[in-house]
This record gives sequence, structure tokens and C-alpha cells, in this order.
Amino acid sequence: MSEFRQNLWAPWRMEYIRSLAEVSEAGCFLCDYAHHPEKDVQHHVLWRNDDNVVLLNRFPYTNGHLLIAPIKHGGELDDLSDVALASLMRTTRDAKKLLTEAVGAHGFNIGINFGLCAGAGVPDHLHLHVVPRWNGDTNFMAVLGDVRVIPDSLAKMHANLQAIAAKLGLPTRTAGATS
Repeated sequence: MSEFRQNLWAPWRMEYIRSLAEVSEAGCFLCDYAHHPEKDVQHHVLWRNDDNVVLLNRFPYTNGHLLIAPIKHGGELDDLSDVALASLMRTTRDAKKLLTEAVGAHGFNIGINFGLCAGAGVPDHLHLHVVPRWNGDTNFMAVLGDVRVIPDSLAKMHANLQAIAAKLGLPTRTAGATS
């Protein structure tokens, strides 16, 4: 290792770290988002159904990184009914379809983190990550600097996904939601 260390700054990371403390003090942000459809644009919520809310991750791994959270607060699969679990999978299918069309993803990482040690930032509210991937998208930034390059803003990605969801006949944010 060189004695002249180079720093790669990622100030967004500190925002994420501080937000974890805010979540524990303010309650569950996923519940807050689920119960305030009037703030859907502000919260980057794409759509909701009777069981789930679909939103852009504020701290994405890639452009289009979505979170799908059941409306019902609970940290385990056992907290959901069979109907709610099936709805979660149908919503995941629709989110994957949307991202395939919107961002031309070649593949996806789709998963759930259980527990803080497994990476769950909100361990008490189960949520599913849908992360679009492209051939050759792993680059040196993540390997060397724990930094990700996200080429588009959340607001632009939200607007693009809303437009394509409407074109595909997928649900969009709830009627009456305002910015």
C-alpha cells in the first residue's frame, strides 16, 4: 500500500448512516410511507396496492433499485398471511417487468435481508429489494472504494418509472397523491 493514500469521498453514505438513527427515533419509515399516500411523490413511491407499497430506494445500489414493503408492519415472513405473501410476489413480478422495460436491465438481484447482521437497515419491517443489473456493471468503484456511481437522480428515475408503469398498465401512485 502506498504511503500516499487517496480518498474517495462518498458523502451520501453519511446521510444513510444518520438515517438509521432517525428511523429508530421516528419509527418505521416504511410504515410512514405506507400510511401517507399524499406524500408519494416526495417519498418516491411508485405505486401501492391493498398489501404493499413500491418505492425507489433512497440509497440505491443501482439506478432503479426498488423496495417493496408490505403495508403490514412485521419483520418476518411468518408475520404475513398466505394472501399477503402471494401479493408480495405478484408485486415483485410487476416491479421486475417495469424495470426491464424502463431501464433495460439484463438481470436482477431480488432479495430480503433478515436481521442487522444480514444487512437489514429496517429489521422490524420486512421489505424486498429489486436491484436491476447489466452485463459488465461491476466496476472498480465498489471494489476499491465502497462507492457506487448512480448516473440518474431519484426524481428523474421516479418520473420515468411512473410513465412506463402507466404505459404497461401497471398501477401508479394512488389517486389524489400530491407532491
